[in-house]
Amino acid sequence: MTEIHRVPLQPIAKGSLTKLWVGVAALVLAAGGIAYAVVPPNVTVQTITAGTGPSPTKDDVALINYKGTLPDGKVFDQNRQTPLALNEVVPGFARALERMQVGGKYHVVIPPSLGYGDKQVGPIPPNTPLTFDIDLLDFRSHAEIDAQRRLLQQMQMQQGQGGGEAPGAGVAPPQP
Repeated sequence: MTEIHRVPLQPIAKGSLTKLWVGVAALVLAAGGIAYAVVPPNVTVQTITAGTGPSPTKDDVALINYKGTLPDGKVFDQNRQTPLALNEVVPGFARALERMQVGGKYHVVIPPSLGYGDKQVGPIPPNTPLTFDIDLLDFRSHAEIDAQRRLLQQMQMQQGQGGGEAPGAGVAPPQP
């Protein structure tokens, strides 16, 4: 039986990307103003089945099925119907989700610099590219989720204060 280790997708520290680009600018100036292009690594997103409609943004929460594997094919994490806030996952995972559409199935490869970098995280060795198979089921904005949560809380409060009973409440079950 294959053992699966769950590893939560974690964001990089705030301000890390800004510091990286400031460092690159300083290197260019220190090199006597020699201009060269630093091309950041890309996330590879292969469409298996195309989805439809708009794509999620960094301010959204995506509902996905996913399976994460290491280069040797070992599964390190998988889950179904998982809500993930794009602003709370590693940058490569968020970038990949921003290129997907609802109903689509995708194969994604995230370079180490947009994943966990040089850190060991659970069964994921340092400097390891991450591969995911992802189904984008749906997505909502944080504002939509907050509005739904408030509505649900109001309904629960009304029921708790006798403001309404569930249909059929207080009706005796049929007797044989």
